[in-house]
Amino acid sequence: MRRSSLFFLFLGIQAVLLAAAFAHAAYLRAGRASDIAGTAAMVQRLELTDLCLFTEARYTRHPTQADMHAPFQDHPLSLEHFPSGSILGPQQGRQGP
Repeated sequence: MRRSSLFFLFLGIQAVLLAAAFAHAAYLRAGRASDIAGTAAMVQRLELTDLCLFTEARYTRHPTQADMHAPFQDHPLSLEHFPSGSILGPQQGRQGP
């Protein structure tokens, strides 16, 4: 068997696996429709607004709501003392002048 045939066989298997992953996700979503509706009702009842990624510091809770200087409020050259600050980088549009 030629190497190109093996490659196309590999691509075909990967395409089948990708389709199976999407089908599985659709199956799970249909099975959890009542949970999703319950969560949506709770969000509306509690008037929740935004996603909260981390609870440590205000500039890591939601990246779009962060100030550019918030991580350095103690000192401009201070080190990051929250672990989530090293996981969540600055926004792409806000990385410098």
